[in-house]
Amino acid sequence: MEHFSTLFLEFIASWGYVAVAILMAAENACIPIPSELILGFAGYLIFADQMTFAGALTAGMVGGMAGSIFAYAVGHKGGRTFVDKYGHYFFVKKSHVDIAQNWFDKYGLKAVFFSRMLPVVRTFISLPAGFAHVDMKKFLMLTFAGSLPWTALILAAGMMLGKSWQIMLAYGHTASLVFVGICAVVIAVMYIRYRRKKNARERVELSEDTE
Repeated sequence: MEHFSTLFLEFIASWGYVAVAILMAAENACIPIPSELILGFAGYLIFADQMTFAGALTAGMVGGMAGSIFAYAVGHKGGRTFVDKYGHYFFVKKSHVDIAQNWFDKYGLKAVFFSRMLPVVRTFISLPAGFAHVDMKKFLMLTFAGSLPWTALILAAGMMLGKSWQIMLAYGHTASLVFVGICAVVIAVMYIRYRRKKNARERVELSEDTE
């Protein structure tokens, strides 16, 4: 894997945004390339003034969305049987698909959003979404919403770490779990506030109707 990692880094250094887009497409199409490697190094290149944050973010999102759509289409058209039969030719492990499937079975469409920030699951969650024939528009919306903060976070981390960006390769999984936990808390707080405001409005409207 170390040899491939070196090739990926050389590819990004030579081809810049195009390489980021291609590698992120491959990662989201279930090819096991760590996004921390791709985006972390891109973040370092931003630090070194060889890329811009906006350009790298755009490339990462375009590639990620393209790869996710491809994986969704494979799951939608081929089904689980096709993936189990031919996936190993593309380095797709059945155990990884099982993990993503369990997440989708447990959380449904919400898993498409949250799993984009989780190790392993984010790479394979498009497959069970395709297996289940979920609505394409909802899939795209949740994929974009989940991928954007993760892509921006890893780029920013690589940029801030600078020459020490490779630290993320060791701690990226732990950081992603913490980030998902924070997102879950923020969303829960926002939902509770929304419900309170809605209930308050309904009580006011009810009291006005009874007067």
